[in-house]
Amino acid sequence: MTNWLNQCHFGDCLETLRRMPDGIAQACVTSPPYFGLRDYSGGAAEIGKEKTPAEFVAALVAVFQEVKRVLRDDGTLWLNIGDSYANDGKWGGSSGGKHAQALHGNTTIGRGKTQTGIKPKNLIGIPWRLAFALQDDGWILRQEIIWAKPNPMPESVTDRCTKSHESIFLLAKSEKYYFDSGAIKEAVAPSSVARLSQDIEQQAGSDRVPGKTNGAMKAVGDLEQRNKRSVWTVATTPYKGAHFATFPTALIEPCILAGAPAGGVVLDPFFGSGTTGEVAQQLGRKFIGCELNPAYQALQDERLRQPSLCLEAA
Repeated sequence: MTNWLNQCHFGDCLETLRRMPDGIAQACVTSPPYFGLRDYSGGAAEIGKEKTPAEFVAALVAVFQEVKRVLRDDGTLWLNIGDSYANDGKWGGSSGGKHAQALHGNTTIGRGKTQTGIKPKNLIGIPWRLAFALQDDGWILRQEIIWAKPNPMPESVTDRCTKSHESIFLLAKSEKYYFDSGAIKEAVAPSSVARLSQDIEQQAGSDRVPGKTNGAMKAVGDLEQRNKRSVWTVATTPYKGAHFATFPTALIEPCILAGAPAGGVVLDPFFGSGTTGEVAQQLGRKFIGCELNPAYQALQDERLRQPSLCLEAA
């Protein structure tokens, strides 16, 4: 029997997931390749290189069908996905410089040609197309979390605002799911503490209601902690390795803390450089990774500090 835990399994993620047992992971924290933006592997079968948004969404729905089976009944999916613009008439440029050359043997890893059928300059709406497709496929679409970037990628565009956010969708397999809200609570702002600490028992109410007193203020929670809000401000962080979509460790720490208990298993079917595995280990969780491109093994070994960690999918 394959030892799935604390390893990345190379090969097509859909085929790899199909071999995994049911219910072995508590949460899935992942960021799939975005539609039409990068070629991360140089292979024709890579998700993100589909010709149309519909094909892209269908490919991801198939992957997350298997993810749902691999999750426990109380499991959750934390899905980071960005958007892109329609521009069927152009080819994307190459990018990556020396890192791309070292990883792929060339520097032509820009976007490919797409056929969206949408007028140029339209925002395609990929995140919500995917979220609704997953909802239609049986997932419970619980929440959209906004990843606000204080240091977004500069844009030269002059007819819209520079984009400085992405979506993280929280989806659940069942109505009752594991979510440790206490593990990700935030400190209450000093201004809120001052407001909630007021002695207002004898304060008069509005002139419209003579004789009414405000009474005791009934605050939700306490004066030290509050529930985590749905807008997460996390700066993007540089990564010296040859991977072009590494999400910050601070972004996925709350996902793992809330989504899996200590000792629980976190799945990432688009493992890339191994960020999810790195954070899971730091937080006392186990991980399972899937990755198409074996060239990322060296990056993962460096981040996870466990040489020869990844296995070739049989």
